[in-house]
Amino acid sequence: MPTDILVFAPLPGSGDGPLYRQVKRVLLGLIESGACRPGQPLPSETTIAGGLQVSIGTLRRAVDELVHEHVLVRRQGKGTFVAQHTSERFMFQFFHVEPRPDQRFGEVVQQVEYPGVECVVFERDRATEPDAAVLRIKPGDPVIRFENRLSLGGRAVVHDRIVVPGGMFKGLSEKRLLERPSTIYSLYQTEFGITVLRAQERARAVAADRTTARILGLPPGLPVLEVHRVAMTFGERPVEYRISTIDTQLHDYVSVRSRNG
Repeated sequence: MPTDILVFAPLPGSGDGPLYRQVKRVLLGLIESGACRPGQPLPSETTIAGGLQVSIGTLRRAVDELVHEHVLVRRQGKGTFVAQHTSERFMFQFFHVEPRPDQRFGEVVQQVEYPGVECVVFERDRATEPDAAVLRIKPGDPVIRFENRLSLGGRAVVHDRIVVPGGMFKGLSEKRLLERPSTIYSLYQTEFGITVLRAQERARAVAADRTTARILGLPPGLPVLEVHRVAMTFGERPVEYRISTIDTQLHDYVSVRSRNG
């Protein structure tokens, strides 16, 4: 349904929580249901506020939170749009590996470099107990596993091990994965209607195992950084479990809090 003909019902006089949070839930519901699709503009503020019978200020507070959470994006002079997963958003929000600046010459601004991605494993499998616990599925449920080698400046730097629930990604094949025009998260969104809103990460130092050593061309046992990421969609539902092993000899894992607001 085009967003300019969406119908908004007045909010109940007494609802659950502050009024702006009720507005936020209405907007999230429209996005999650597909009534407002990625890349589409929201109706005008007057249309939404009038339909819900709330003030413009209340609406803007709800929209501000959704912009902060990367669900919506404001475009100067054009309006507010449902956020799309693009290469730029992936680099801004989810990819944190950067070449280490040469300290002899001080900190320098690094040019954005998109990683080269090569799929080295793709298979259908059954969820292990750790997979099931993270993805909130049952042990033995169908999953899809794939592994990628990411390179920067022609050097293999990251080994990604990724597992997703088979039930959420029916039809995902190695061919579709390899021929995607943009990022993996863009593929999730455009092909399967699954939007990654945020990710929770835990990092630890480990020794490179034989598989990672082979894929990244490292000596087995070399110290590396291992980052466990759980990607979430609406309702804090996990949709992907990723273990990224990073060679930090010449690269850093850089986390800037302002990236997430």
